[in-house]
Amino acid sequence: MQKVIVFFSLILCVVFSTAFKTPKKDKINWMTVSELQAAYSKNPRPVIVDIYTHWCGWCKVMDKQTFSNDNVADYINEHYYAVRFDAENKDSVSWNGRQFGYNATYKVNELAVFLTSGQMSYPTTVFFPNITAQPAPLSGFLKPNEIEPPLKYFGDGFYKSQNFQDFYKKFSASW
Repeated sequence: MQKVIVFFSLILCVVFSTAFKTPKKDKINWMTVSELQAAYSKNPRPVIVDIYTHWCGWCKVMDKQTFSNDNVADYINEHYYAVRFDAENKDSVSWNGRQFGYNATYKVNELAVFLTSGQMSYPTTVFFPNITAQPAPLSGFLKPNEIEPPLKYFGDGFYKSQNFQDFYKKFSASW
């Protein structure tokens, strides 16, 4: 009987220790679209948008492998405003003075359609050198070494003086 009590006590300890764990904090300082609008109006800088869905397996892998990478997170936090946007968000959203709503027929928010230029794929990472620029979407899972070139192209301002192909030919990865 004493073994049974000890066994159940151990199980309760394990259950309580895992049930009340605080959730892991993201390494990237993600913000909402409305927070972006406010921050950008005070201090403009490039924008990166992570478009995901709750059911997307590759989105979760990208969160764990890419956005949790210290080099990626530190670079994004230093050079970008980072927005995480659920493509299936049913709320009305304002982007740069334009309203976007939920499209029930396609089960997607129209902002996601705008940001991906209609090429709906998850995850999609969208780059903006400034908030009024045309979106530059990259669809699919990106490893840290695959996201480094576009991050630095926009984050370090190379887009101002050369196209991405010329930049990439000379690019030397540091992560």
